[in-house]
Amino acid sequence: MSPSRPFILRPVATSLLMAAILLVGIVSYTQLPVSALPEVDYPTIQVLTFYPGASPQVMATTVTAPLERQFGQLQGLSQMTSSSSGGTSVVVLQFNLSLNIDIAEEEVQSAINAAQSFCRPICPRRRSTARRILQMRRC
Repeated sequence: MSPSRPFILRPVATSLLMAAILLVGIVSYTQLPVSALPEVDYPTIQVLTFYPGASPQVMATTVTAPLERQFGQLQGLSQMTSSSSGGTSVVVLQFNLSLNIDIAEEEVQSAINAAQSFCRPICPRRRSTARRILQMRRC
């Protein structure tokens, strides 16, 4: 005798069994806890660099690369992404959840100051009349 024979002989019982399994599945799905995937905001800092008139290649090699080298040494850094375009570059730094954003901001600022020595010919010191070269903000 095949295992499917009782289900073929009793189609009404088979339909009721299928409906009961479906109902138990729907009730169980609504009772699942959501805490397995909590919403968290990772400490994120975005560093914007401006160099008017520079090509994307110049921005990538002379501004973004020195910054990335300095940022790569930061403690607690989990992810770094960057993009360079004509006259601007954006470096987004994402830190571990355990790191305080204020501490991360201080470390990023010190890394920016250290990187300015590598790009000094194109990153003049900020004067009161000069435009802001580096801008940093929390995300």
